[in-house]
Amino acid sequence: MNKVYVVGIGPGEKDFMTAQALAAMERADVLCGYTVYVELVRPMFPGKECYVTPMTKELERCRWALETAASGRTVALVCSGDAGVYGMAGPLLQLAGEYPDVDVEVVPGITSALSGAAVLGAPLMHDFCLISLSDLLTPWEQIERRLACAAAGDFVICLYNPSSKKRADYLRRACEILLREKSAETVCGWVRNIGREGQQSKILTLGSLRDENVDMFTTVFIGASTTQMLSGRMVTPRGYEAKR
Repeated sequence: MNKVYVVGIGPGEKDFMTAQALAAMERADVLCGYTVYVELVRPMFPGKECYVTPMTKELERCRWALETAASGRTVALVCSGDAGVYGMAGPLLQLAGEYPDVDVEVVPGITSALSGAAVLGAPLMHDFCLISLSDLLTPWEQIERRLACAAAGDFVICLYNPSSKKRADYLRRACEILLREKSAETVCGWVRNIGREGQQSKILTLGSLRDENVDMFTTVFIGASTTQMLSGRMVTPRGYEAKR
């Protein structure tokens, strides 16, 4: 069967995977993906063939999956979170036109904006933006404009890739942009290692967030002006109470 499943595996633990994702990997002849993500699912499918590539080899990985499927095999290309949110669905579909005989099915997963929000409470109950602070593929000037627009629109903002060894001050820089429009008392939170061993979380203010030490395994949530801390949870009211 000439098919590629692009599978979002969520944080990586089986409890966070959908039945659709598990079924797609079970049906596949071979699992393909970034080394770390394949190692997360390999124990669930002992004996199944695996093909791994390191970081920065995303296009090569996608092309291998399509070429393998074109030869008559079924491939599950796995990625963390959701396949269509900073995942492999986009680059694979960009190449898929070169392989007209290959059927591609995108299998959604739980992205960290959703799993992290559940840890903190309900910060995404109203309109929100999802922005990556990584400038490997997006110029920092463009990221700055998006942060400023999101702050001006009073969106809840979820930040991916908030910091790394090479980008140690990016969260601070982002907070300084947001503070032009948002109060320093804005309720914020972060979650690290969501759904994995060693999970940590914290609720704090935007003024304090600026000086937090976070890493690439951390997802950051910046509240809107209506976001509150209720009984230790971060909550953005939807407005149901105003209808009464």
